[in-house]
Amino acid sequence: MELRHLRYFVAVAEELSFTRAAERLHIGQPPLSQQIQALEAEVGALLLERSKRWVRLTEAGKLFLADARRMLALAEQSKDTARRAARGEAGELRVGFTFSTPFTPLFATVIRQYRQQFPGVALTLHEMATLPQLAALEARELDLGFVRAVSVAVPDTIRLTTLQHVPLRLVLPADSPLAAQETVAIKDLEGLPFVMYPKNAGTGIYPQIFRLCRAAGFVPQIAMEAGEASTIIGLVAAGIGISVLPSSFDRIRMEGVVYRPLADPAATTTMMLAQRVEDGNPRVTAFVGLANGAAQG
Repeated sequence: MELRHLRYFVAVAEELSFTRAAERLHIGQPPLSQQIQALEAEVGALLLERSKRWVRLTEAGKLFLADARRMLALAEQSKDTARRAARGEAGELRVGFTFSTPFTPLFATVIRQYRQQFPGVALTLHEMATLPQLAALEARELDLGFVRAVSVAVPDTIRLTTLQHVPLRLVLPADSPLAAQETVAIKDLEGLPFVMYPKNAGTGIYPQIFRLCRAAGFVPQIAMEAGEASTIIGLVAAGIGISVLPSSFDRIRMEGVVYRPLADPAATTTMMLAQRVEDGNPRVTAFVGLANGAAQG
């Protein structure tokens, strides 16, 4: 059974005339009659009663007409869905993001714009550290990722697009002597206990803190590790130590904690968008375009 057979049948059923149906379909009446007979043979039921003067639907034909219309409508819907998917207007887009990303206005802007412009795309968001995101991209478990700069080599199959350079902030107890300073140099942190993400968390901030401290002539002393930024900030408020986090986290206001800019020019982190190099997915292309536009705007 082909879709054209269904179209032929629907035309005859609606016109109740082989002559008018043939004119509507722009085919000859004898071939149309032959196609309807072939359809009835395949279905195994008489769908139309005919005489020289009239055509009527059988009970089987009435039920088959309803199903035929649904199947034809579904076929049209399937073609439309495929065309929209080819234009990046349908399907699924899986986007990863680091723990600090939702605190950045850029992220909120891009996500909101994408949802508004592509409401037919199922946008799924996954909170992951940078290195797990890169692994998920390679495994095709993610389509895009908001990541931070990393100290390890990025696979050749992954393309990174820089979106923003974000300053790092010193997070310290409000009663710390350093809180009296407007800005603090990394070298002033020597000997102080640090509260940091675990080394194996796969974040870009962990190795960067070590690089900054080594450049200042010391190795940071880790007093405690925590997997969530809010936990790190809470531990700082409890007096466990100090920390360094992207400035986007300074929106978390907690009693007993203050944030101070770092004076070192290298005390910045980079937000980037990661994607597979060979990925020609139109949904990915559209998202990257929006992200670049928001970053430049």
